Amino acid sequence: MEGRQCYDLLVIGGGSGGLACAKEAAQLGKKVAVVDYVEPSPRGTRWGLGGTCVNVGCIPKKLMHQAALLGGMIHDASHYGWKVAQPPHDWGKMAEAVQNHVKSLNWGHRVQLQDRKVKYFNFKASFVNPHMVCGVSKGGEETLLSADHIVIATGGRPRYPTHIEGALEYGITSDDIFWLKESPGKTLVVGASYVALECAGFLTGLGLDTTVMIRSVPLRAFDQQMASLVTEHMAVHGTRILRGCTPLRVERLSDGRLQVIWVDLASDKKDTGTFDTVLWAVARGSLRAEPGHSSPVWAWALSPCGRQTCCPAPQHSASVPSPRRACPPAFVHPGFPGPHVPGGGPGGQRPSEKLRCSE
Repeated sequence: MEGRQCYDLLVIGGGSGGLACAKEAAQLGKKVAVVDYVEPSPRGTRWGLGGTCVNVGCIPKKLMHQAALLGGMIHDASHYGWKVAQPPHDWGKMAEAVQNHVKSLNWGHRVQLQDRKVKYFNFKASFVNPHMVCGVSKGGEETLLSADHIVIATGGRPRYPTHIEGALEYGITSDDIFWLKESPGKTLVVGASYVALECAGFLTGLGLDTTVMIRSVPLRAFDQQMASLVTEHMAVHGTRILRGCTPLRVERLSDGRLQVIWVDLASDKKDTGTFDTVLWAVARGSLRAEPGHSSPVWAWALSPCGRQTCCPAPQHSASVPSPRRACPPAFVHPGFPGPHVPGGGPGGQRPSEKLRCSE
């Protein structure tokens, strides 16, 4: 085990919130370290520094949407006098370009941390005591890190509906779709969140046979008039919408394709379909810092309103789930958390001066 390394601030999580916090604290003269680790998805997908938005969210999604929009523009060009044949789409070429861009952003984040003298550790951390964590490298080497203040900014990951037979064994999530080397082919997207509809939208736009299975209503937390306009637009442009249905099980056929059995909740009638890929977009869950003890701990958690909250709680409950449906960069802005870094800058406060968060 390496000797203990001490910092003013330790940030667990290298996503949008964690990186913004670490860089701002470093600019205020604090000695800062960032610990980031990506647990491979059940399909084995993993990625670099930057969090969900950079690696498996906003950035690759918008690039793939742009690819789909370009295909639509080629299709429309003939109406404006351009004699252009509609070429087939090369998923592999697009995926390589998207993934290379994402990797360049991963590297850029590492360079930014280095420029600000923020130490970066790529390992999974567990708490030893209220001010110390133990990180284990891929090779099994342990490192102890201690800090006056610890920020937990671990974010979340997609959840599998494990109660559905075959869901985990044969399905993928948004953690995987952007890192596929080959086209997903005919795809069933299960869920009606914005993640589900965005993925279904660009898959349809790229010319793939795409179906969305909705159990109840689309975009539940959004204005339903707008949600209806979204699904109607998708249906007009070729996405098949299955409403009031829920999958019962997924099976792999002898030819490698997937057979999905589902039920219509209104009629209780069962139906089946065959797909190349099943994409689950039904829920996300917060990641948690690994507990190493159960004593009360002051942990600083980033909140989407642009402040921090102090949580005197057992470390295993100090995670950062958010009810707000927003992309992290939407509320992580330059200067945040700035003056609110513990003990750093004007208005810096000790944890005892903060409002304690309710459980």
